Amino acid sequence: MLMNMKELLAVANENNFAVPAFNISDYSMFNGIMEASEEKNAPVIIAIHPDELSHISDEMVQGIRARIHKSPVPAVIHLDHGGSFAQVIEAIQAGFTSVMIDASTKPYEENIAVCQKVVEAAHAVNVSVEGELGTIGNIDSTETGANDILYTDPQQAKDFIEKTGIDCLAIAIGTSHGIYPKDKKPELRIDVLDEIKKVVTAPLVLHGGSSNKDSEIAKSVEHGVNKINISSDIKAAYYKKMREVLQDEGLREPNQIQPPCMAAMKEVAYQKIELFQADGKAALY
Repeated sequence: MLMNMKELLAVANENNFAVPAFNISDYSMFNGIMEASEEKNAPVIIAIHPDELSHISDEMVQGIRARIHKSPVPAVIHLDHGGSFAQVIEAIQAGFTSVMIDASTKPYEENIAVCQKVVEAAHAVNVSVEGELGTIGNIDSTETGANDILYTDPQQAKDFIEKTGIDCLAIAIGTSHGIYPKDKKPELRIDVLDEIKKVVTAPLVLHGGSSNKDSEIAKSVEHGVNKINISSDIKAAYYKKMREVLQDEGLREPNQIQPPCMAAMKEVAYQKIELFQADGKAALY
């Protein structure tokens, strides 16, 4: 069941759960995430970063759309961290149903102007738009993020949503992209989240959801986050298992190598789906 983000997150917002946005980089990862979502009867967001899109190609998006159309669970194909208007348009033309434009490191008024332009183009073809306000930290060179976290200002968030017309907002409350090193202790500012929820009604998004304590993530869901991005955790599980499988030098067929990797990744996906209280929620759509 293919949907856009506005439709998907409206139900999550009304029923106080979060939909996982899993970043996929190849078709077997995508298929594993769809299987996990179907097994848990959970809505899902298939997130693809521009770098991932350049790897899998626009043509694969048509296969993703076809697979989702056959699925009983609601799903969104979402461009993660689109860095320019051109990248957003490419994604829309390829068949994405939702796009993120990340102009969070630009001056506030420029961020508004860029989002307005994207909203005008995307909404005309029923594609939803995610924006970002504040900056999310980065501890992984393969991810998009800032060196320092700038927390989202609640009143600015309200103004930003009203002026841009975006459908959901990624907020900065203390996460960083990537897997945290042992000496770094992530801590979510639930107080900032609460202040934002007091003044905005649009669904809120948490980026950098990998490696945070489960208790913190669960609390963010309880306090109103409706979409949580997961990339590093599922990829770490997938490729850790692949390294183990490839110890058998006689293996060369993908249909022998990839299934155990998909199974390992799915175990992580199951845990995230349950943590976000999304299991069984496909029945609400």
